[in-house]
Amino acid sequence: MIKPDPFRYFKTSREIIRLAVILYVRFPLSLRNVEDFLHERGIDISHESVRYWWHRFGPIFAAEIRKRRTSGMKSSRWRWHLNEMFVKINGERHYPWRAVDHEGEVLESFVTKTRDKRAALKFLKKAMRKHGRPEVIVTDRLRSYGAALKEIGAETGRKPAAG
Repeated sequence: MIKPDPFRYFKTSREIIRLAVILYVRFPLSLRNVEDFLHERGIDISHESVRYWWHRFGPIFAAEIRKRRTSGMKSSRWRWHLNEMFVKINGERHYPWRAVDHEGEVLESFVTKTRDKRAALKFLKKAMRKHGRPEVIVTDRLRSYGAALKEIGAETGRKPAAG
């Protein structure tokens, strides 16, 4: 099924809408600054139009950027930092696991009720399926990571975090 065009009922061209939204999101500009910036270039729009476009098209543009970025991230030269912690939800202890790349971007997150090899293995398989295998994995010395990485066969690139 073909997705409907999100710009279908707008008189303004999709390039101008994209430019206005990217200017607002990427640079520290207010809505009125974006309006003035575009007005100087001969594009007469209201700051309310920029706000509306940001709410309407911002998530679409973010999804496109994220998709483009993750498709290029399937490289083995990346370094992952793996981390888990515990939180109490309704009095029960849960463990959020997360993988962060060397740029600080959260690659994957996962919540389990246990903090064992099986949970670590499930998390690592999910992350590697989506983002490929990293060259180096930095952990916080949790034994579950070592056991899971040994089972996957990625033990060689593991290095514990300093501290």
